[in-house]
Amino acid sequence: ISYPGCAAQVFFFLFLIAAECSLLTVMAYDRYVAICKPLHYGTLLGSRACVHMAAAAWGSGFLHAVLHAANTFSLPLCKGNAVAQFFCEIPQILKLSCSDSDYLREVGLLVVTACLVFGCFVFIMASYVQILRAVLRIPSEQGRHKAFSTCLPHLAVVSLFVSTGIFAYLKPPSISSPVLNLVVSFLYSVVPPSVNPLIYSMRNKELKDSLKRLI
Repeated sequence: ISYPGCAAQVFFFLFLIAAECSLLTVMAYDRYVAICKPLHYGTLLGSRACVHMAAAAWGSGFLHAVLHAANTFSLPLCKGNAVAQFFCEIPQILKLSCSDSDYLREVGLLVVTACLVFGCFVFIMASYVQILRAVLRIPSEQGRHKAFSTCLPHLAVVSLFVSTGIFAYLKPPSISSPVLNLVVSFLYSVVPPSVNPLIYSMRNKELKDSLKRLI
């Protein structure tokens, strides 16, 4: 891949993954308000609030991508031009760097990003704790089922997004290998976006009926 092509690939990957994380957090808040504060839903999540939250999600993704891409591609690379991955990603590019100070600066940015992602995950989990408490107080079984069916697709997407990312970047070095790294990277970069539409569309009655007939 060309140098500008690699930079563009890193930028869009970072932009989309950060926006995805932000949107999942916003969606958790949406579920929380819908179930725990239904009478205030129209006030707290009106059209203007939704536009602002969506803009904040995409804006934060853009800022995150610009910071990381600019910092990563300002590094002097002197250890070859072969990236041990099927796409350009920051950890593999950092292995080609020959500047310790610039390397540590980018690692520091990655740590800050990891803390922000962890904060989003904690917010999502806290929202679902409140949702679970509210659902268990619903007297009718039909009401509880409806509330759970609202949350399950989002929870499934969050679980898939977080679990594949954690395994890709936090797996122990003892089980790391070039082939495994490629497989794991494929899982977290291709599988979640591919199955997201299927997971969300499972709330569609016609699709569920078709799937039952197929099974």
